Amino acid sequence: MLKNKISYLRIFAGAMAEPKTIAFHTLGCKLNYSETSSISRIMEKEGYEKKTFTDLADVYVINTCSVTDNADKECRQLVRRIQRKAPESFVVITGCYAQLKPVEIAEIPGVDLVLGAAEKFNIARHINELTKGDAAKICSCDIEDVDTFHSSWSANDRTRTFLKVQDGCDYNCSFCTIPMARGKSRSDSIDNVIKNAEQLAAQGVKEIVLTGVNLGDFGKADAAEKKEDFYALIKRLDHVEGIQRYRISSIEPNLLTNEIIEFVAGSKKFMPHFHIPLQSGSNKILGLMRRRYKKELYVEKVQQIKNLMPHCCIGVDVIVGFPGETNEDFQETFDFLHALDISYLHVFTYSERDHTKALDIQPVIAKNIRHQRNKILRNLSYMKMQYFTSQFVGQKRNVLFEGVGNHPNENSTQMLEGYTDNYIRVSTPVRQEWVNEIVEWRM
Repeated sequence: MLKNKISYLRIFAGAMAEPKTIAFHTLGCKLNYSETSSISRIMEKEGYEKKTFTDLADVYVINTCSVTDNADKECRQLVRRIQRKAPESFVVITGCYAQLKPVEIAEIPGVDLVLGAAEKFNIARHINELTKGDAAKICSCDIEDVDTFHSSWSANDRTRTFLKVQDGCDYNCSFCTIPMARGKSRSDSIDNVIKNAEQLAAQGVKEIVLTGVNLGDFGKADAAEKKEDFYALIKRLDHVEGIQRYRISSIEPNLLTNEIIEFVAGSKKFMPHFHIPLQSGSNKILGLMRRRYKKELYVEKVQQIKNLMPHCCIGVDVIVGFPGETNEDFQETFDFLHALDISYLHVFTYSERDHTKALDIQPVIAKNIRHQRNKILRNLSYMKMQYFTSQFVGQKRNVLFEGVGNHPNENSTQMLEGYTDNYIRVSTPVRQEWVNEIVEWRM
């Protein structure tokens, strides 16, 4: 404890004079996790020692999401927790919430620095200029001016990493703040993605999950010059030595082309697993959401996938309680999903977001009804996954074991966890020789 007090006295007599300890917490999506990991590596190169978020640290960085109001609330709760535990520590907020509402965040007691979308990767310079006790510093710009791409990937273990290849979005769905928080669609180059994948392979990574805000738009901004697109990217990645598995984190149904589906079906490295946002099974609601497809297109995509890969896992994003969603509209969504040959759902309860078009849509759905609909679809998701898993009982499938799970079984035996090629979670008592290895497993 004395050591920590001495550390604080040395640091907070004025601006931070020398690098010390830093801890990170990430809210939101896989893209945020990849960026937090990259920011962490930047700070470690600057001489900072990384701590866990529950430890005492000289600097705490919270990378925020703002898809729902829960993420906003959790950010504020985390700041209060830091204030109680380490009131002299610097608190830095970045991410989508920081870009959208920097002044609101700066007014939270205990926040020292707010970094918008253009400044998050310049974090070292900004932290080194801070003085504890000053008013919170805001470093942000108009989102229209954010046009650079920063490569990022997660590096928590050797087994699986989330590799960011695209950022931003040019769509303007009526419920979404992401274009306002992350800016226009932009991508890495294929050559640089390949270089990053090769570097990850050299580090022992076996599986890469391709991440982005709108993956199917990869290369769009530079299409006229480079003629790069997502299909060209995955064809190149398929030849990277050392990487044994790829997954596509999420892709819009209108951008999931037949050639992409056919390529995944014929690839030994791209896993039979798609996550395809739907958001509603009602064409009326899809129209109000300003989505770029109707449910009939979604059915076509699912049917094509299942025709080529009957064993393929298909995940679906869906929003309940969107303004104007009547009981009949929700029932239409339920019936649509119930009949569809999908594997699981990610269910989101609609929450109002400032400056979105959905705020003008009536009638507003009561929150208790939104939560009831969420529960109904989560129950449907459970049944879907149970049915999907049951189809493979007795079969052999390849499992990449990732490491020890967080929850021991009732006998307190540590469990090793991993996923089959088609994304069924498997656990077994720990065998260290299986960690980061692909094992043939009887289901």
